[in-house]
Amino acid sequence: MTDFSSLGLSEPLLTAVEEAGYKKPTPVQAKAIPMVLTGRDIMASAQTGTGKTAGFTLPLLHRLSEMRASQDIRALVLVPTRELALQVGESFATYGKHLPLNAVTVFGGVDMAPQIEALEAGADILIATPGRLLDLISKEHVSLGKLRILVLDEADRMLDLGFKDDIDRILQGVPAKRQSLLFSATFSPEIKQLASEFQRHPVKVEVSSQNSAAKTVQQSVYPVDHHDKPEILSYIIHGGRWNKALVFVRTKKSANKVAELLVQDGIQARAIHSDKSQHLRTRTLDDFKRNRFQVLVATDVAARGLDIEQLPLVVNYDLPKVAQDYVHRIGRSGRAGTAGCAITLMSPEERKLMDGIRQLVKQSLKVEPVPYFENGEVRPVESYEQPQKEKPKPSRKGKNHRGKSSTRKSPAGKHKNKRTKTRS
Repeated sequence: MTDFSSLGLSEPLLTAVEEAGYKKPTPVQAKAIPMVLTGRDIMASAQTGTGKTAGFTLPLLHRLSEMRASQDIRALVLVPTRELALQVGESFATYGKHLPLNAVTVFGGVDMAPQIEALEAGADILIATPGRLLDLISKEHVSLGKLRILVLDEADRMLDLGFKDDIDRILQGVPAKRQSLLFSATFSPEIKQLASEFQRHPVKVEVSSQNSAAKTVQQSVYPVDHHDKPEILSYIIHGGRWNKALVFVRTKKSANKVAELLVQDGIQARAIHSDKSQHLRTRTLDDFKRNRFQVLVATDVAARGLDIEQLPLVVNYDLPKVAQDYVHRIGRSGRAGTAGCAITLMSPEERKLMDGIRQLVKQSLKVEPVPYFENGEVRPVESYEQPQKEKPKPSRKGKNHRGKSSTRKSPAGKHKNKRTKTRS
């Protein structure tokens, strides 16, 4: 099996990779890194969680380290969201720790002054969201005239968010002679058109079929009534003894409400969405990564660019209206070859959305009963006596009060499970 030392990377980078705990490159890294090192344009298709960020940060750092030192920005990584900008910035910091190269991350929603100060101190690499980059260019704090390498990360998401015009404006200010790398979850007609506009005879790198969910993620779909979702979510977290979970909801209002209800059930939870300040979002994500609370409830603002090691569980509390977002959501778990679990709570009103997801991922995604838990593990039907048919009486006292749920059995008193499973 390929290891990092066979990919052509320099010793400082190999040392950083080893210190980060990685032994073997993922398929996208094994294919992309050698091609990027040749200086060719690359058009890569890779799902989230496949290690694609290191697939361009490592060879980009290698190439820059071999160039003559300069005070100019020589590499630009364009990303669609603030969260992804932070993730990519962390990747450069991790792998470039033994190299004399400086990476600066800029994005909107925060004060521009510290970013300007960081740029004035010198930047070899700039990671930026399109809007903030254009602001900095217009104020003459950024010049891209000496750029050598351009990366469009999650290009499909950039088009989804309406950044095409911004990308065109940015491309007008970069040299024609450069290396251009494009990473996308799909090779849609729109992505192919974008590639034709800024790349020269790109080499295609594909590591999995388009729109496929990560094979390392075990997917389960539970049929529930919409009004039962809070009880069942709490039951799953408590009963399965999940110490870390990412829960996706459709709206900002739902994110706040679900997090509040979980807290009232004795589960440490916080919400994250676009109405939260960037400072608060960054702090919340950092606390979640450091295991300072148990459940992060998020809108799809966090579906891309949220890189969390060892995230065992993703829950689709609400099904996404865009089927592709299902793949991005569950891709937060099972990253870089690790095992993960994705649970979807499907109400009768969401069956058509599930049909669309099935068609996209080309999987049956069989609907199964909410499992019965015993001592944190899923138990087969024959191991317990079937509960009573009626639902337990609600434990809430008033509109905003929820009783403790840690001792609950099945939330609706009628769910069976036909298989067992174990988790690490």
